[in-house]
Amino acid sequence: MFRFAPSPNGDLHLGHALSALLNAEAAAASGGRMRVRIEDIDGERSRPAFVARILEDLDWLGIAYERPVRRQSDHLASYQGALVHLAALGLTYPSFASRAAVRAATEAEAARTGRPAPRDPDGAPLHPGLDRDLDPAAAAARIAAGEPHAMRLRMDRAVALAGPLSWRERDVDPDGHPTGTVRRVAADPAAWGDVVLARKDAPASYHLAVVVDDAAEGITEVIRGADLFHATAVHRLLQVLLGLPEPVYRHHRLILGEDGRKLSKSAGSAGLRALRAAGATPADIRRLVGL
Repeated sequence: MFRFAPSPNGDLHLGHALSALLNAEAAAASGGRMRVRIEDIDGERSRPAFVARILEDLDWLGIAYERPVRRQSDHLASYQGALVHLAALGLTYPSFASRAAVRAATEAEAARTGRPAPRDPDGAPLHPGLDRDLDPAAAAARIAAGEPHAMRLRMDRAVALAGPLSWRERDVDPDGHPTGTVRRVAADPAAWGDVVLARKDAPASYHLAVVVDDAAEGITEVIRGADLFHATAVHRLLQVLLGLPEPVYRHHRLILGEDGRKLSKSAGSAGLRALRAAGATPADIRRLVGL
């Protein structure tokens, strides 16, 4: 079982087209099934109007997928259940520190030690465990008062409970096609620090929702962009903690813009609708993404 999981916060671009086409190609070649998941859990950024546009673009590309599509907003109880499970293991805590406070704390620690401020694999300041040891009653009172907060994973305890971790990675050639080799990759979730599991405006983070969704849909192979390679360490950790099955992963090359950066919906990067309006055909899109 394969899946393509866009967020409805903009139109699809060439990077999405590559991922969708590779998933559809793999499903067809293996006699497998293809699902589409709408990751609309972020209420502030998701727009219902984009859902129809995304599905229209996929149909235009000739992507065959099963219906109905899964929408994250229909499964909030599943994510809450996962949070409850992790809390029962003593692995979650509410953190009231803003991004600015996290950045300030890491910079202060860097100044004190003379070492560079620690960062996660995406380059963001590494959460230093602020609020880990708050009095539970005091924390509950702040939550009841409506103070903004995020539920974070206590990474030190989680890693100790899970033990050594790795994931199965299917190697690919420069075009993104599988070579036939599946190798074990050592996972280092601690490199991400105390990751966010949920916040007030998002009932589940990407990390939590994606592992719950993949398990619920029976996804056996995850094909996605190389920008998510290192995040797989967190996903493997959560799968172990939640008792979820382990898919095989395949991370394909990214389509970059003229500035050398990953394409972005927010920047309107190489949007499929714009290319269609300019006369592009599905065959042109395949050529543009190197397939």
